[in-house]
Amino acid sequence: MTVTTPASVGETKGATRGLPVLGPEGTRLLRLLDDTFEGWGVAAGARPMTMPPLLPAADLARLDYYDNFPHQAVVAAPLDLERRATEPFSADTGCFPTAALEPAALGLPSASCYAVYLTHQGTRVADDTLVTICSWCFRKETHYEGMRRQLGFRMREIVAIGGREHAEGHLAAFTDRIHAFAAALDLPLRKEAACDPFFDKGGSKALLQRLTPVKHEFLYEDLAIASVNTHRNFFGDRCDITLESSGGPAFTSCVAFGLERWLSALTRRHGSWAAATEAVLDANARMRAGASPAAGPVI
Repeated sequence: MTVTTPASVGETKGATRGLPVLGPEGTRLLRLLDDTFEGWGVAAGARPMTMPPLLPAADLARLDYYDNFPHQAVVAAPLDLERRATEPFSADTGCFPTAALEPAALGLPSASCYAVYLTHQGTRVADDTLVTICSWCFRKETHYEGMRRQLGFRMREIVAIGGREHAEGHLAAFTDRIHAFAAALDLPLRKEAACDPFFDKGGSKALLQRLTPVKHEFLYEDLAIASVNTHRNFFGDRCDITLESSGGPAFTSCVAFGLERWLSALTRRHGSWAAATEAVLDANARMRAGASPAAGPVI
């Protein structure tokens, strides 16, 4: 069954600018989903953390973020109070001119996990470290569409830092969990390799990525709502994160859930906020009872 998303989903003046608003029913469902995904991480041993919404642009540049994702990048800059007097806000354009801004030294990251790796830089970690976070993320898009494609959105991630087996096992376990949850929700998903240019296009890691994809997405219709991502030892090297057991660079991987995109998929599938919320509550109950099928409508 495919239905039109409820009118309250993103049908506001801000929706076409990538800044839609959620009412009480949508807010309840978003919190329910986030509690669900966070609970999966905590049950696996993840430490809940809260990360800042802004990161130093210099740190993101060191991780090749602006080389690999320039089309998504959003930066922030404070007003230059002296130049603002001669370069005021323009009501015609709806913008401050660039001459009225100080240098843009802050970045708004497009994924939650960057802050986790930067927070752990220069540290030694246990081989089985797990962290879960939910952060605001930001992506410049060619166009925006309700809860499907936004300038600002929330992403819940469960991040593994440690040995190679730990990072790989993390993705295998949560792939199974996503499969089971989708089956319990009666939400047909398909899993596909993604082609995000994660590594520098000219480097050896980029060649390896083309041979062995580092990211797989779970799509409802044409919308990616979750992903599993392996970074090998890229962040361990760049952020000097080392293993307590060996002193070598840590491997990392992450599981990501775009919360607003889940709202879009569930309301399209089930027809209303109430039905979508009931589906999640029922799926959670079935998962706790161990009644969810191991395989279902995941293609």
